[in-house]
Amino acid sequence: MMRKLQSIALDCADPVRLAEFYAELLGGHVVADPEDLSWIDVRGFEGTPLACQRVEGYRPPEWPGQQQPQQMHLDFDVDDLEAEEKRVLALGATVLERTDQIRPGANWRVYADPAGHPFCLCLH
Repeated sequence: MMRKLQSIALDCADPVRLAEFYAELLGGHVVADPEDLSWIDVRGFEGTPLACQRVEGYRPPEWPGQQQPQQMHLDFDVDDLEAEEKRVLALGATVLERTDQIRPGANWRVYADPAGHPFCLCLH
């Protein structure tokens, strides 16, 4: 039986940039081997660690289309959707869908990280 989820690895073209984004977003820190920057861990925050892995020819997923499917996304609980949106945008995220503004009762918004992976901020 598996004991726990060790990490979630995200494919990207620039693991340094993506790891820095998530370290700042989550209040963690980057752990990297300076001799090999093709795999970088983000640790030191509550929850499962993230890893950023360089993939040659990486193509970001499309939202909401499926020509290049997302395959997975991350959801983050937040207490203040407006404040956290400002913060993620300042860190380099882009808005994909302000779901709460187009779907009555929705409590989340969809963004893309600097490598194009969708993630959601969910009002807790």
